[in-house]
Amino acid sequence: MQAPISPAVLADLRRPRPYPAVSVLLPTHRREPDNAQDAVRLRNLLEEAKDAVHNDPEVSRADRIDVIGQLDQALGEVDLVHAEDGLAIFAAPGEHQVWTLARTVPARVLLAQTFLTRNLVAAHVANQPFWVLALSADVATLWSGSKGRAPEQVTGSFPVRRVPEDFDPEREEQIGDTPSTFNDERTRQFLRQVTENAGVVVAADPRPMYLVGEAEALAALDDAGRLVKDAAGRIAQGGLAEGPAEALRQALAAAAGQRAEEEVAGVLSELDDARSRKAFAGGVDEVWQSVAEARVALVAIEDGYRTTVRDDGDHLVPAAAGDRGARDDIVDEIAEQALDTGARVRFVPDGELADVGHVAAVLRY
Repeated sequence: MQAPISPAVLADLRRPRPYPAVSVLLPTHRREPDNAQDAVRLRNLLEEAKDAVHNDPEVSRADRIDVIGQLDQALGEVDLVHAEDGLAIFAAPGEHQVWTLARTVPARVLLAQTFLTRNLVAAHVANQPFWVLALSADVATLWSGSKGRAPEQVTGSFPVRRVPEDFDPEREEQIGDTPSTFNDERTRQFLRQVTENAGVVVAADPRPMYLVGEAEALAALDDAGRLVKDAAGRIAQGGLAEGPAEALRQALAAAAGQRAEEEVAGVLSELDDARSRKAFAGGVDEVWQSVAEARVALVAIEDGYRTTVRDDGDHLVPAAAGDRGARDDIVDEIAEQALDTGARVRFVPDGELADVGHVAAVLRY
């Protein structure tokens, strides 16, 4: 199971590496018959990457052997049976990483000083990541969730458990999760610790947080700090503090869906307001130029929008894949560059921006 993508993970992926930092990207498929050739395409791309490393005069013999070995190890870790829409393999002297993405990527091999991360960044934003805090009287667990996936449990500062010596099995059998379960000082200390640990996580990786637990548990947590007041949603359902993940996903479905609809409506409203203020850019060329000038406050992109362009010196113009100078993941470039300049990036359902070229922006000036 790959770790959740976080700002810290992305920052680490984007730091310079000893040359060559090799990036291998492959569009993959979830179902037959489309996925039948994924394994062959992957091996071909990895052979292309190995040839590029082997034939590069700037790569020392030791690094050549190391990186080719890292690519072989990465291949052994790829699980195409559970493939999503894209695959990214990164390898450099002394390291390799494999990432599956719920967003398609162009087939590519690149040798550079840094890994090619823009597709990973765009996939992370498009997946609308969120946190789930699941609570009972005795334990709180944290889960990393995203659109269309069952959440995955996060370790580290979670789970948080109530101090063992305070646990009385006979008492729990008699009263269960009734309000009195939350009245003792040990439990209040436990809830304060939960609030503190969750606050640290959200500060390091800001995402909406959903809270799941019996009504009494959420009410007691509300007394321990601002966690409940700041939550994106509260689901009063007990018995899920230890999962399973699929049950949590089902419990969250309605609340997460409602919040996603509200966010899309908010983005479209901001775009309408920007048009009336003449602070609007629409279409890939206008938005890219505004992003490059760091003038953008918000970029909105349709979920499935892809286009291939080339730079003619003044504008981005349509191009065919494989053309000289073609940029076939310009949409992901826009997303990454916008985030780098402090803009918000939001993905909206296909068709919502059809009248403005499928991508639009609110300008700062």
